[in-house]
Amino acid sequence: MSLDTLVDIVHTKGTDKWRDRNQEAFEALFGAPGGRYPKAAEKVTALRAPEMSTDDGVPFAAYIHVDNPKSGPYSGLSFVIFPIEDGPCLVGLGVGTQGLPPDEAILGRPGHARKVRAIVDWLNKDRGNGKRIAWAKHDPTRTDISIPDELQKEWSSYASIFKRYGREMYALFVPSEDKQCTQVAIASFLDLMMEERGFAPMNSAAKDAEQLRTRWFAELMPQTTEDKIAALLENRGYVILQGPPGTGKTRMASKLLHEHYKDRGQTIQFHPNTSYENFIGGLAPVQAADTLGLQFRPTAGFLMQAIADAKAQPELSFLLHIDEINRADLGKVLGEAILLLEWKSDSPRTVRLPYDFGPPFGSQLQLPANLHILGTMNTADRSIAIVDLAVRRRFGFISIWPDQGTVEKYGCALMQKAYRDILSIFVEYASDDAFQLIPGHAYFLESDETMAKERLKTNLAPLLDEYLSQGFVGGFAEDIRSFLQWLRSL
Repeated sequence: MSLDTLVDIVHTKGTDKWRDRNQEAFEALFGAPGGRYPKAAEKVTALRAPEMSTDDGVPFAAYIHVDNPKSGPYSGLSFVIFPIEDGPCLVGLGVGTQGLPPDEAILGRPGHARKVRAIVDWLNKDRGNGKRIAWAKHDPTRTDISIPDELQKEWSSYASIFKRYGREMYALFVPSEDKQCTQVAIASFLDLMMEERGFAPMNSAAKDAEQLRTRWFAELMPQTTEDKIAALLENRGYVILQGPPGTGKTRMASKLLHEHYKDRGQTIQFHPNTSYENFIGGLAPVQAADTLGLQFRPTAGFLMQAIADAKAQPELSFLLHIDEINRADLGKVLGEAILLLEWKSDSPRTVRLPYDFGPPFGSQLQLPANLHILGTMNTADRSIAIVDLAVRRRFGFISIWPDQGTVEKYGCALMQKAYRDILSIFVEYASDDAFQLIPGHAYFLESDETMAKERLKTNLAPLLDEYLSQGFVGGFAEDIRSFLQWLRSL
């Protein structure tokens, strides 16, 4: 394969015949019959591999933009390998010491950093065997920030490289003895760099490249199953599902309540007027038995009702699903009961209530271990209070993302195209905050082409218009507007 020579270089100690070996590996990457990238890609890519030893400085081989000078310092995006005498080469992506041009548009785009981080996350999870084998800087353009001290200690064999180029490197991979792992890491980094320059792998390598991309791309929006959430509820007790609109958070919670808990529990919805009295309990007007008027009596709220149900059958698990949990002021709604949200504490926690609610509570409240709480919240709802840290610490959080497989299964060709296009816009241009707003798969599940046009115009377009009017997508507003122009032309 075209990568074999490069992989061998990475796994060979020292710098013997460094320039010649790297030239051979570089040339093998381009053109038929065995290359990975088209010959045209070689015209925008140059090899820099000076012949030097580790005693002379920090040897390297870099694939750089062809606009750089033939020798001396270079600039822009580069794929780099660094040899050492007593181990495999360090592999990574970096910025030339002369700055970002001619690749400032690539390096500064949120999507580039996002995809690099996804590759690194995938390598660590899929190939690391419990160890960190890759790392990525959050922002590639921050050449004022060096590699973290902790990482430099962990990978101390490469100390001289970190000292010289620690600020310029923004993605790193440390090879083990597993050459296949090295190959997929190199392929992933190189494929991304070539993609950014406008070149896809040739047909002979397209299947392998697509498989790799599918694997690391899944780290951008990892999928969560009902079984995983159910297991977390059993182990953690209190969980919040968060995600963009249309990702099926409420549907998933309802399915859990019905199938896993066998309808043992209930669903309630929070809103800005939800109060302590609604949720915990308080004085409420009731019809007086001996008069025609009303009188106030302690009345249990939703939580107390759920506790009573769970206590009645302690051998079974119950679920209280709180939809739109962040639409209420949780600090006020929970009051002193926030103390109870401590899963499996050393001793049972009890809070004193302001009134005597009668059996089974009296004036004290405890959360039984068989009562689980599942909240759902929409990350696009920016007009409401953010969950504060005191509450956040007491819940486990799981993000629910759009599911491309669901769109491909239930959406027509038009819906699939619309989904891919809007996904691409958000992946490439959205900031981390705005990425949380990507429309979910529920907006794209129409199988009839005619109805699909109507649904896109009446469901998706108003959502994107709202994003624009609220300034949520300011950094890529023109891309959203262009998508909307296409959508309205259907």
